[in-house]
Amino acid sequence: MSEPIKPYGDTMNDGVVQLSFTLPVENSSRGKKAAELYAAKLNLEQVAVVHARQIATGFTFFVVYARAVPVLDYSTVAATEVAVAPLDFHEINDLIKSGLQRPLVVIGATIGSDAHTVGIDAIMNMKGYNQDYGLERYPEIEAHNLGAQVTCEELVAKALELKADAVLVSQTVTQKDAHLRNFTELVELLEAEALRSRFILVAGGPRISNDLSLELGYDAGFGPGTVPSQVAAFLITTMLQRKGG
Repeated sequence: MSEPIKPYGDTMNDGVVQLSFTLPVENSSRGKKAAELYAAKLNLEQVAVVHARQIATGFTFFVVYARAVPVLDYSTVAATEVAVAPLDFHEINDLIKSGLQRPLVVIGATIGSDAHTVGIDAIMNMKGYNQDYGLERYPEIEAHNLGAQVTCEELVAKALELKADAVLVSQTVTQKDAHLRNFTELVELLEAEALRSRFILVAGGPRISNDLSLELGYDAGFGPGTVPSQVAAFLITTMLQRKGG
């Protein structure tokens, strides 16, 4: 059955949206008109520029309100998410101990030139994130956080040295799709060295979805809001599935 939907503002399916963007123009009446006309070209109606602020010489940031025209049939939408039963700290440790009968070795890093560690630290560091312990806190997990700006070659070499079961890679910088190039470089390196099947490979970051990660050749992808226990549950569940297979 068809499920037509549009954005919701004040009333159901009124199509009201808020959009922000930057144009290479001065903050002026002409610049605001340009923002209005550009938004109209995006198939938006009743466009109103509600905010304009110059962020540099010749560049202005705009916020517009408008009504969207297209309708989406929600019944045709398909998406994947990491399918794993929720497990708590104690359940994960017990499962590793009984099922794997040795520590689960996990290595993580931010790769490429990205100097941000907030993502990988939230998962790996002992304090964790959102009252959820990080992997370093788990007695049955041997966690190694390599930090930021780690090359793919360094990460693979360290993973082999530590006999890692899983490799976690994080990317925060997405300018000009740098995260996609870095994620792809790691997969291509592992495949070239015939090592791709050696590790559970997990991607993470603010622009990451499970669908995108699978497309790039990873086993799973975790986006914003992910807590360490979700990653840990996926890792041990996947390890035991592969062991059983």
